[in-house]
Amino acid sequence: MNTQRNHVILGEDDFRMLKQFAENFSSSNANEMSLSYELNRAIVVENDELPPDSIRLNSEVKVRELTTNKEMEFSIVMPALADIKQKKISVLTPMGAALIGLCKGETVEWKMPAGMKKFQVLDVRQML
Repeated sequence: MNTQRNHVILGEDDFRMLKQFAENFSSSNANEMSLSYELNRAIVVENDELPPDSIRLNSEVKVRELTTNKEMEFSIVMPALADIKQKKISVLTPMGAALIGLCKGETVEWKMPAGMKKFQVLDVRQML
């Protein structure tokens, strides 16, 4: 796993919503590959101070898996809005938790169901 960790930058609104949800979902699962862990180390800023290319809830994200060079596009949403057919993944999935709070150009290594994978964020678009 990475010894150098990316900063996780979240706006106040997303942080509050995700923190409350994570606490209700699983207070004992704060391992290094969980949403709870990422929230505990997040830098929280006012919503209007978020970098424009940061991944937040409802962001459309394009990533590349670096081993296979496979590119994927999807939105990161709250679990109730997740729908794989519409390319909306839950922030609680390994991919969602790995990417939330990162910025365009950053890479992350994360444990997925198929093993450790390394991804690069190619593009981030904010949806209204």
